[in-house]
Amino acid sequence: MKTNLLLGCLLASLQGLAQPAPLPATPQRPVTDTYFGKTVVDNYRWLEDMNSDETKAWFKAQGDYTTATLDRIPGRDKLIQTFVDYDKRLAVRYGEIKRRGDTYFYRKTLPSEQAGKLYMRQGKTGPETLLFDPSTYEKGKTYMMTAFNPSSDGKKLIVGLQEGGAELSTIRTMDVPTKSGTPPAFRPESITAVFGGEVSWLPDNSGFLYTPNNSMDTKDPQGNLNTKGRLHKLGTAPATDPELFSIAKNPDFGIQPDQYPVMFYSDDQTQVYGYLGTVDRRATAWVAPASEVGKPTIAWKRLCTVTDSVNSFLKLGNRLFVQSVKGAPNGQILVTDANNPNVATATVLLPESKLNITRMASSKDFLFVILSDGINEKIRQFDSRTNQWADVPMPGTGTMGIEFYEAPRSNEVLVYSTSWNDPGTLYDYNPETRKLTTSTFHVPINYPGVADLVVEEVELPSHDGTMVPLSIVYKKGLKRDGSAACLMSGYGAYGISGTPYFSRRNLALLNMGVVLAETHPRGGSEKGQAWYKAGYKTTKPNTWKDFIASGEYLIKNGYTSAGKLIGMGTSAGGVLIGRAITERPDLFAAAISNVSCSNALRMENSPNGPINAAEFGTVKDSTECMALYEMDAFQHVKEGTNYPAVLCVGGMNDPRVIAWQPGKLAAALQAASTSGRPVLMQVNYDNGHFTEDKQVTFRNFANMFAFGLWQAGHPDFQPVGVAKK
Repeated sequence: MKTNLLLGCLLASLQGLAQPAPLPATPQRPVTDTYFGKTVVDNYRWLEDMNSDETKAWFKAQGDYTTATLDRIPGRDKLIQTFVDYDKRLAVRYGEIKRRGDTYFYRKTLPSEQAGKLYMRQGKTGPETLLFDPSTYEKGKTYMMTAFNPSSDGKKLIVGLQEGGAELSTIRTMDVPTKSGTPPAFRPESITAVFGGEVSWLPDNSGFLYTPNNSMDTKDPQGNLNTKGRLHKLGTAPATDPELFSIAKNPDFGIQPDQYPVMFYSDDQTQVYGYLGTVDRRATAWVAPASEVGKPTIAWKRLCTVTDSVNSFLKLGNRLFVQSVKGAPNGQILVTDANNPNVATATVLLPESKLNITRMASSKDFLFVILSDGINEKIRQFDSRTNQWADVPMPGTGTMGIEFYEAPRSNEVLVYSTSWNDPGTLYDYNPETRKLTTSTFHVPINYPGVADLVVEEVELPSHDGTMVPLSIVYKKGLKRDGSAACLMSGYGAYGISGTPYFSRRNLALLNMGVVLAETHPRGGSEKGQAWYKAGYKTTKPNTWKDFIASGEYLIKNGYTSAGKLIGMGTSAGGVLIGRAITERPDLFAAAISNVSCSNALRMENSPNGPINAAEFGTVKDSTECMALYEMDAFQHVKEGTNYPAVLCVGGMNDPRVIAWQPGKLAAALQAASTSGRPVLMQVNYDNGHFTEDKQVTFRNFANMFAFGLWQAGHPDFQPVGVAKK
């Protein structure tokens, strides 16, 4: 449903007049499985058949009912309008700025546009040329640009396109116009099913390396198994593209069917790497001279394997810099000969410290390392010519980032900072002089209420006494009497940390007096590799128990109360929110389970499940299987329990978490809950795991927030004639 903002007042006046028809009970058809002696019953296995007419009808009925219910919440449309109003305050948004010679390519989005367009300009301040508008790509369809990549000479462009948030992109190429007013046009060839649209140009710009899925169908169980790294030469038929890196091409490499064999070049394009894409942060990779590409067989040399515990690597000059956690849980930087790399004998360049090394990057002559104290980050630079370290003089605190304009490399650098209460600044940075200047591409912005935001960073004891960080943001003047609604979010997986970020959507809630809490449970990397491994597979219960402890802290200290607390988890955070409400249903007024992993025992039976076994575990191993059962929210739903209100969200074009994962949880909770509070299943047919489309995104988040605030009793979200229960 596309929300018509002009009808907001009319909808508000009609609240309570149209009651949605009750949902029929979902049929229970028990299927019994035995896992290593443990018997498990699944009443809703039939919902996994996404091609079944009955399943499609179930999702449509659930979605229609949810839409009718959410449409009755008076504050929802006003919240969407606030998102729109805040969006208009930013005159223009620039993204992914890339320089080739004196030409700058970038994504640009105006407030009136739903998604970004591709532009170029000569020099930083020259007149701009529109290169591509995805809204005009195919009449009657909504496309987004997932990626763009100019060739090193700036004469050609690769553009990735996707429809409906599916992320599986169609790759198109174009020649960059050399004369003003010349309309750009795509070349004839088209390559489908490239995840994210990511490719790597050949050094001579005659083609590129890429790894496609086997189909564009996000529900295809074979879609991302046994994939192959391929070479495409411009002007040739994609069907003839040779495979260079795969199970068949490299039978001795031990490549598994669920691993992505990805190829890419070093920044100076002198070496090519073969990398096995998995959710395991420890890299498995090979290296070869760039000249080997195009030969019948590439003479690969092993660079690293999982036992080397390498998180990332990059080539700078004749040295290979390696980010490793082997024997150093907070990370260390090693260096070895790039032409004859040996991680085992590499020299320690930057030893482990109290700060956690989160990532590294490089310019022509400098290595940059980003370090974190668990929440706030800093950037250090290493001059490869003088072997000297120095700090990048970033103002403020929060999340720090670094990007590079140019390929081949120069020392022209973009750096940025942002935080919970700081929209951020983009700087041009000269590492030679260590001087920051506000970038031409930075657009100043003044949002209402930002100056009144208070940020608290605290630590609290979890169930086992471990001190867990918690970020709390609220508007100045908060009464700590438990009367405020609070949205508490968490993730805790893949070693991804909850670093500070500024969100206009969050600001809309903060300006309504809502408290926002970002949890930092084990499973992230806030405190290094050990923190990650403490919320991983068999230790996964720490993730949701840390989340529960954070909620208890907020209640105990008066930030909110159990009747006002909204818990939210997205994607892998579905484990966190699902098990939190099944273990402590009394703690929450409402829960939002967004595109969520909710049925862990069955994840391997979904298209994207096998590759994620490295993170969560596999049912083929007895110990890991029992851990999967423990983190399975669906299997822990109990009949006759007073569950909080729950909104489950699924995207029909989602390539990461198939919609039956949150769907089965919704069905189980609808049957089991005795609280009388609603359990809804929101179904997004124009969305995947997420989307760039602002209209879809604003509606989606407004629905989730409005539902939670309705149940938390916020006065702006109480429908006329509709009780919370």
